[in-house]
Amino acid sequence: MGPTASGKTALGCALSERFPVDLISVDSALVYRGMDIGTAKPDQATLARYPHRLIDIRDPAEPYSAADFRADARAAMQEITAQGRVPLLVGGTGLYFRALQHGLSQLPEADPALREQLSAEAATLGWPAMHLRLAQLDPTAAARIGANDAQRVQRALEVIALTGRPLSEQQRGGSGERFPWRVLKLALLPTDRAPLHERIAQRFDTMLADGFLDEVRALRARGDLHVDLPAIRAVGYRQAWEHLDSQSDAAEFRDRGIFATRQLAKRQITWLRGELDARAFEPERPGLLEHAEQALQLFLGSPG
Repeated sequence: MGPTASGKTALGCALSERFPVDLISVDSALVYRGMDIGTAKPDQATLARYPHRLIDIRDPAEPYSAADFRADARAAMQEITAQGRVPLLVGGTGLYFRALQHGLSQLPEADPALREQLSAEAATLGWPAMHLRLAQLDPTAAARIGANDAQRVQRALEVIALTGRPLSEQQRGGSGERFPWRVLKLALLPTDRAPLHERIAQRFDTMLADGFLDEVRALRARGDLHVDLPAIRAVGYRQAWEHLDSQSDAAEFRDRGIFATRQLAKRQITWLRGELDARAFEPERPGLLEHAEQALQLFLGSPG
């Protein structure tokens, strides 16, 4: 586990060279086909050498939920385990990790009237103001939800209004079902964010040079995609979509994309710090691979 651009994929691939593990992607953007450059999806050569499950399994027009991931990941884990190998889950989508291990809490169904009311308020006040309201009611949920993530802000406020309880508190409850695998959590958790921020900026510039905007143009040309879909709300894609709608110039688009990615990393780090049973590793630390190998060796060598 780790924030975006922290080196998770490279570490996962390196570990698969040494141990009998099969890789499963835990990333809410990598599931979508045709979204390769802006998601920093491993290239075809990497995927051919190090196959990842749960990459390119959905069309961007089809939403993919934490419940979908939980079902797909458990099926993949069962298949890998039956083959005498070990599932190695690699990614940064904390909600997916939590749903997989702890299940999904029974949240209330959507209330159309309440949603319409919240949307009307947002039309007047703006979603950042609605996010500030959420921060007062549920700071934990607000810390992991972006200020402009309209769908998730609306859902969190809706759940609070319907139940009188914070969304984060209810999500911690889980399903109560026992998770049937032993777990070792390896977290790439930087203590100094400056190198991470530099890598984020460098990677975004590389994406632009590799044709990210052309990729988004191709998605727009389909005609069936829009900014309210989860795929297009992915970090970078929303900012590119708005730029192509002439809502920002090239420099502003770059700044917005990098800022949004840094904010994502900040939320991911906040979530990881709450994973108290995780083994934390400094991504910049020399010998990272060796230390991760030692931890995994001890885990696999322990009795089941």
